[in-house]
Amino acid sequence: MAQITIEKDGAVAIVRFTNPPDGYMDGETVPEITTMLDTVEADDDVRAVILTGGLPDVFVRHYSIVELEARGRSQRAEGATFNVARPITERVLHTDFRRIEDSAKPYIAAINGTAMGGGFEMALRCDFRIAQDGPYSLGLPEINLGILPGAGGTQRLSRIIGQAKTLELTLLGKTLSPREAAAYGLVTECCGGPVLGRALEIGHELASKSPHAVAYIKHLVRHSELVPPMDGLAAERTLFSDLLVRDEAMDLMTEMIEGKRDIRDR
Repeated sequence: MAQITIEKDGAVAIVRFTNPPDGYMDGETVPEITTMLDTVEADDDVRAVILTGGLPDVFVRHYSIVELEARGRSQRAEGATFNVARPITERVLHTDFRRIEDSAKPYIAAINGTAMGGGFEMALRCDFRIAQDGPYSLGLPEINLGILPGAGGTQRLSRIIGQAKTLELTLLGKTLSPREAAAYGLVTECCGGPVLGRALEIGHELASKSPHAVAYIKHLVRHSELVPPMDGLAAERTLFSDLLVRDEAMDLMTEMIEGKRDIRDR
C-alpha cells in the first residue's frame, strides 16, 4: 500500500503522507519520498508543493523507533564506532530533505496534527510551516530516548529560532502545542480551521509569483548563512539584474508606471 499520494490543485501539488501504522515514517516511506520529489520537481506545471498528513491528527508522528533500535543493535554487533572526524555519508532520507530545502519551488508544511522527530525535521526543511491548532505535539524530543535529531534538526532549528531556544527544546526534550510553536517561531502561523485550506491559499499565492524570482529569493535566503557576506551580496545583485531584464518584470513595472498596479498588489 502506497504511503504517499500526490494530487494537483491547479499549480499546487498536494502531497499526503498516509504512513501506517499510526503515521510513523519508516524505511518504506523513504523511497516514496524520493519518487515524490522526482515527480513534482520534474513537473513544470507545479509551482508550489504542500506536504501534509493523510491520517487524521497526524502530520508524520516521527521515524520508526523499531527500525532505529534494530539499526543500532546491528551496528553495535558489528563493533561499529563513530567519530565526527570521520563523518558518515548522507542516507537517502538526508538527501531527500536537502532536496526540499534546495528546490527552486516553495514547499509548505501543512501540519495537520502531531509532528515530532523526523516528521518535524521534514517540516523544518519547508519554506512555510502552517500548524493546525489542537492537542498536538510538535518538536524534537529525541534526547528522551538517548539520541538526538539526526536528519538536520539541530542545524535547521537553530537557524530558525536561535541557539538558546533550540538548546532549551532539544536538551530538555520538550514538545510544544501548535500555539506554543507559533509563539516560539517554529511555525509560520497557527490556524484554527483545517490547515490544508490555509496552505492552499499560500500555495496559490506563491504559484502566482514569478517562478524565477521565487527560486532566486529562496536560494539567496537559504544560502545567506552559508557564504561570506560579500559573496551573498554579489549573488544578490547579479540575480536582481537577471530578473530586471526578464519580460515578466518589464511588463509588471510598465503596468505600475501606467498606474495599473501598485508595488503592494499581490
